[in-house]
Amino acid sequence: MTKKEFFHAVSNSKVDVLQILLDTLAEIKVNYCIIGELAVNAYAEPIVSLDLDIIVAGDKLEVLCKSLEGQFKIEKFAHRLNFSSSESDLRIQIQTDPRYQEFIGRAVNTSVLGYPMRVAGIEDVLRGKIWAYSDEQRRKSKRQKDLTDIIRLIEVYPSLKNHIPQALQELIG
Repeated sequence: MTKKEFFHAVSNSKVDVLQILLDTLAEIKVNYCIIGELAVNAYAEPIVSLDLDIIVAGDKLEVLCKSLEGQFKIEKFAHRLNFSSSESDLRIQIQTDPRYQEFIGRAVNTSVLGYPMRVAGIEDVLRGKIWAYSDEQRRKSKRQKDLTDIIRLIEVYPSLKNHIPQALQELIG
């Protein structure tokens, strides 16, 4: 079983919605990068997640929405757009918080679960995870996953510990 086949099985995908998204981004020439748990998977031992967190160049967001509106259900929230399909359990979440925009310019080309894509640089992935963990409005279970992702990154790249606030360093040991 290939990585893509595994991901399709886990996400209960009848069609390859991730490839549809990646192809659309390339077709309309949208700069983007993956953040969140799947980005952590590019740097550490992969774990399963049904969330794909992505940033797209702010000036291309409307073009992307129009290009995908017939293929995905689109929901707007305060700092994100959610794209979903009845053909897959994958949840695509486009982050619109402007703090993330600078990550796009430092993204790297890599493969995640068999898909070539742009992923935020490791320090940016860590920074995003710290922001997510520090957001006390998030559910406790989500914050715990963020903490786990921070630890996963530090286990593989111990020098990253220097980029973590002191209180968080004391928490993770």
